[in-house]
Amino acid sequence: MADEEIPDGVRTTNDGADFAVWSQGAQAIDLCLFDESNRETRLPMQRGEDNIHRLSVPKAAEGTRYGYRALGTYEPDQGLWFDPSKLLLDPYATEIDRPFVYDRKLGLHGVDTASLMPKAILRSHDRVVQTAPLFRTGGLIYEIAVRPFTMLHPDIPEHQRGTIAALAHPSVLAHLKRIGVDAVELMPITAWIDERHLPPLALTNGWGYNPVGFMALDPRLCPGGIRELRETVAALHDAGIGVILDLVFNHTGESDRAGPTLSLRGLDNLACFRHVEGQPGTLVNDTGTGNTVACDHPFVRSLILDSLRHFVLHAGIDGFRFDLAPILGRGPHGFSAESETLQAMIKDPVLADRILIAEPWDIGPGGYQLGNFPPPFLEWNDRARDDIRRFWRGDHWTLGELATRLAGSQDIFARHGQHVTRSVNFIAAHDGFTLMDMVSHEERHNHANGEENRDGHHDNFSWNNGIEGATNDAGITKKRRRDVKALLSTLFASRGAIMLTMGDEAGRSQGGNNNAYCQDNAITWVNWEALDNELLEHTAQLSALRKRFSVFAETGFFADAGDDIDWFDPSGTPMTADDWERGDASVLTLRLKTNDATTGRQTWVAVIFNRTPEAQPVALAGDWLSLPDASPWESIVPPRSVTFCILA
Repeated sequence: MADEEIPDGVRTTNDGADFAVWSQGAQAIDLCLFDESNRETRLPMQRGEDNIHRLSVPKAAEGTRYGYRALGTYEPDQGLWFDPSKLLLDPYATEIDRPFVYDRKLGLHGVDTASLMPKAILRSHDRVVQTAPLFRTGGLIYEIAVRPFTMLHPDIPEHQRGTIAALAHPSVLAHLKRIGVDAVELMPITAWIDERHLPPLALTNGWGYNPVGFMALDPRLCPGGIRELRETVAALHDAGIGVILDLVFNHTGESDRAGPTLSLRGLDNLACFRHVEGQPGTLVNDTGTGNTVACDHPFVRSLILDSLRHFVLHAGIDGFRFDLAPILGRGPHGFSAESETLQAMIKDPVLADRILIAEPWDIGPGGYQLGNFPPPFLEWNDRARDDIRRFWRGDHWTLGELATRLAGSQDIFARHGQHVTRSVNFIAAHDGFTLMDMVSHEERHNHANGEENRDGHHDNFSWNNGIEGATNDAGITKKRRRDVKALLSTLFASRGAIMLTMGDEAGRSQGGNNNAYCQDNAITWVNWEALDNELLEHTAQLSALRKRFSVFAETGFFADAGDDIDWFDPSGTPMTADDWERGDASVLTLRLKTNDATTGRQTWVAVIFNRTPEAQPVALAGDWLSLPDASPWESIVPPRSVTFCILA
């Protein structure tokens, strides 16, 4: 849908601007204009038969600041939150004049909030020339929280640190290219507000998963608005790197009944959020955050689709990752891959070639939907995360699970008759331990979050190599680095798309905090001067191997054993059913036929996994060369390692 066809939002005209906002439940809506001294002018809007309230304002110019007030019944027990004292953000706002700051007055009935609310800014935006997304489905995704990633980078000017623009700095681009990143996935950059329990703890939300606007960029991260994002995307594209936005459409920062009234709640709470059947005053909480967006409502569906189109058309975004994505497909009767909202994303002409990635779980009924999203959605694969962790932790009876995840999780993604994997394999993400913390802590250490260490995941399938947390013991440090190398190697040897979280390529730690969303400080900020160069070089070598041998990034499921893939025990004998069922099996050889980009010919690559603490003899027919240095392979694999070889 082109911009001029969008029924809501603001459009400039030859002599001013046309304002439009949807609400079925409001009795009336006032457009509120603010001048340079914050003096407010309220203008009644005209309701149409389509429940869109419209008003043309002559001489309204670029930069005009505005908001809305909705008049109607205030009866929360009936789901009605109309309160003209509340200034409301336009859901279609693309720019705001300042960040949101939580204040309890934002949720108090009858208390005017104009002085507390950011104002939307009237802007028209240039379009970008549309090109195919740079990221292909088997590439390396690099997850970034913009502010923590750039705050301590010594080469970035101080005034630019913590912003989207910093990602275009030559030093940042060089780092991304060194480790072979195909696309960056930016954690939320749209406007958000702190959860109400954080200010009394002197904490702030540093991740952004508590949105108010779906289009407006947060001024803390993107002070230059959509132009800054567009220019940064262009710089990343010039470096051959795609850009994926992590978006939150499952809830808003208006939260539960005690939360603030900021936008959708005040405009039409009953339409925009899900409520318990027969209890209009009780919000459904499939998110764990207090409210659940009604993604099946036509207005909300249009808002979501228009938001996605906005970022594609005006910033050149390559794709999107959706937080708690089952909510996008949930209606009154549960989740459906055929839901109108999911299908509309797939079929939309602007979005049809974009990368779509689902986090396929939430806490609602039927909330775990891994493998059930419609193609071409890719899906975060927590089964791969957990099975790889359990194998390297030393859990028994995990060799078969490891092999299944390495081969693309056919048990999950072929269940609906599909022939390609849609898995995004990862071992660590923003939510949980960093990779280094995973091999350094058996328990979470979230005391700094102010919830007495009750928050965050309890079962992390982690281990500490003998000492919990930080240590000066060189032997323990060596073991931890060795384990991180093995985990990275396993990730890069897995079939399909892979994801690495910022800093995991170089040993970043959060001190064992596995729920660091509220730590906008040194706990989450990447310390560029403390990166582990040995791990960084290891990651770069793995990425080069993955790009050299096409078999890893391909997405089709492997043919029968003996064709494209073989599995061997340490003696070089093909694996039998009994071998797979041995509880203590700890050494496995994977042999793959692949194209070699270096020679342009087909060849065989072997990947040998050894989780034992000792070097192991391994037999493999033929003459093999160790990678990456191509030295003769001596048929011995180091302890706790993954070894790559190529047939000579």
